[in-house]
Amino acid sequence: MKLHFLDRSDLRNKSLSVHYNSYSNFLKLWHYHEQLELVVVLKSTGTRFVGDSIEKFSQGEIILLGKNLPHMWLNDKAYFAEGSELKAEAIAVHFKQEFLGKDFLETPEMKHIGQLFEKARRGIKFKDKNEEIIGKIKQMVALDDFERVIKMLEILNLLSKWEDYVLLSSTGFLSTFHRSENNNLDKVYSYVFNNFKKPISLEEISEIAHMNPSAFSRFFKKVSRKTFSRYLNEIRVGYACKMLLEQKYSVTDICYESGFNNLSNFNRQFKAITNYSPTEYLQDYSRVYSRN
Repeated sequence: MKLHFLDRSDLRNKSLSVHYNSYSNFLKLWHYHEQLELVVVLKSTGTRFVGDSIEKFSQGEIILLGKNLPHMWLNDKAYFAEGSELKAEAIAVHFKQEFLGKDFLETPEMKHIGQLFEKARRGIKFKDKNEEIIGKIKQMVALDDFERVIKMLEILNLLSKWEDYVLLSSTGFLSTFHRSENNNLDKVYSYVFNNFKKPISLEEISEIAHMNPSAFSRFFKKVSRKTFSRYLNEIRVGYACKMLLEQKYSVTDICYESGFNNLSNFNRQFKAITNYSPTEYLQDYSRVYSRN
């Protein structure tokens, strides 16, 4: 599917924009933009695409998307039927990461907001309906500019402390990495991203981190909550998902281009990470997209 860039900047020179949308269906367009986006679905059902994540959505969900993260809310077929009276309702808030100044997130009091934005680069789904947050987002529609900023800070503060959430897109789908507070770990991430198409041994990556292999394994699992081999496979599978969605390459070509040395291992790791085989992943996307 073709990816489109949308300019979500506010033409009135505002720090953030708030839009209440009520249409027969949501915008059927796979797109991205420089602004972060906070969305609450008030009424609607369908399939949500965020990076390489494909999930059903329904009313009441709250999603925070990072800058330049491709996404689309695709309504169920009934919303496109002639004569349908169904409505797709949502509130979307668009804002740049530095909407209150470039140094804003560097202050100690705003560190947790910066961490929230880092997570949002993969897309965040906040689990369990929370009427308090949904209520605050609804209030923003009628507020003046100053009050909107204050209300937005309240919402971001609440979301940054929300413990039950899911990161949607895989790490490997992203074109850049999350920054960490550990310089050695940043070097590891950069090295993996630049070299994941070739074999990377534990000994090789341990040298990059200036650790022995056993110490690095313990350190990496403690920090990332997964083994290094799992992380490497997630990078490769995420890249494979991106190539599959472009629909330009065969599964065999994608297998080797994404760093796997045989189809059997590629299919096994892809299934373990996405719960689909590569063919099923593409078929599921094609089936959902084409019927709408």
